[in-house]
Amino acid sequence: MQTSAQWIADAVSGRLVGADVAVTGPVVTDSREAQAGSLYVARRGESADGHAFVAGAATRGAVAVIVEHEVDEAVAQIVVTDSTEALGALARAHVEALRGHGTLDVIAMTGSVGKTTTKDLLFQIMSADGPTVAPKLSFNNEVGLPLTALLADESTRHLVLEMGASGPGHITYLTNIVAPDVAIELCVGHAHVGGFGGFEGVARAKAELIKGTRPGGPVILNMDDPNVEAMAPLASGKVIRFSASGNPLADVRALDVSVDAADRAHFTLVTSAGSADISLKIVGRHHVANALAAAAGALTLGVDLATVARVLSSAHALSPHRMDVHELVVEGRELTLIDDSYNANLDSMRAGIAALASIGQDRPTVAVLGEMLELGEDSRSLHEQVGAMIEEAGVDALVGLGANAHYYLEGASGVPHREVASDPSDAARLALQFAGDGAVVLVKGSFGSHSWQVADILREKGLTR
Repeated sequence: MQTSAQWIADAVSGRLVGADVAVTGPVVTDSREAQAGSLYVARRGESADGHAFVAGAATRGAVAVIVEHEVDEAVAQIVVTDSTEALGALARAHVEALRGHGTLDVIAMTGSVGKTTTKDLLFQIMSADGPTVAPKLSFNNEVGLPLTALLADESTRHLVLEMGASGPGHITYLTNIVAPDVAIELCVGHAHVGGFGGFEGVARAKAELIKGTRPGGPVILNMDDPNVEAMAPLASGKVIRFSASGNPLADVRALDVSVDAADRAHFTLVTSAGSADISLKIVGRHHVANALAAAAGALTLGVDLATVARVLSSAHALSPHRMDVHELVVEGRELTLIDDSYNANLDSMRAGIAALASIGQDRPTVAVLGEMLELGEDSRSLHEQVGAMIEEAGVDALVGLGANAHYYLEGASGVPHREVASDPSDAARLALQFAGDGAVVLVKGSFGSHSWQVADILREKGLTR
């Protein structure tokens, strides 16, 4: 970002205290990431007050700070009522300025599952067309989204965004910062239903993306999800549908889907511009839908079908702990680790278990499942449903992790080996105890369950084959 402290103060309705310095470095909310020319945004977090770290940011080169009260530091200060809201306002003004050049388009996606993988695929396709900015990891909230938008500059052609929500109104807040030119609705699932007041609340919250799209902007819908299809009347622009089940009414669909021994999908991509063969490198049949969503988004923004097909067939998962498959030797035994431990809900659990069953065919299988969080009063039932999926898939051993993990075991009463671990280290120990030579181990759970630590422990113990 290259602008002045006064321009920033005007953009965020703040008051500049100190010199009108030039801001030439990145905007940061972590003082440790500040560098020469940076703008540091001091936020009040749950565990720390960013105002306490202004001096550290200045020492590292920050020339200006956004604060909620004046601080005793010799640095330009932009005083605002709420630093987080000011960050959003700054991102809004920045994107509006870039749009004024007439070169930037914005595509955003939401959904209970698949956002990050779809974002990673779309980023790789759009990067083949022109300079593209997309979020790191899952930067999809009131802090991550504006920080991502602020990375765009005059050379950026495409801005790819995720929009997440843990309650009603969250996506509306994000679209008020950056209204997308094109919106993608992936699916409505049972993720974090506790924060939305039920499943219907999740659907309403996801529909906020369509309502927040720029007037006349195309909307891309997953035709296989009736809750998404029901959002079509909300679109003010063209509705483009995709279908992993091959629905002939879809504009973008997959035909002749098959998977190899590593559960990587091959299919024929059918579009109005023609068809192409796709062989995904990412693991999991369920990623066909994510690939179709990315393809539909890229085609809508003018990327040609040949480029879409070429990039999809070479694209990799860019974000960690998402269907990340490792071939290891642990304590003298060969082991296939499926690390899908970044997050979890009923739908992504179903996909992960399907991958375990596919890759683990005729091999010992172990599922290490951290609890699913923010499910409200449905928590017990949903955990038991996942346990039943484990049993139905014929998994040999189940290790639960977290306060509600024992409900997995209750739902999987027919699984031969079942145990709840006391912590991630214990979960890794039990996984190795149950895993025979050649076993396939799935590690999955909500981020707050610390299941990702189990995956990290197993990887650290093993040697890559």
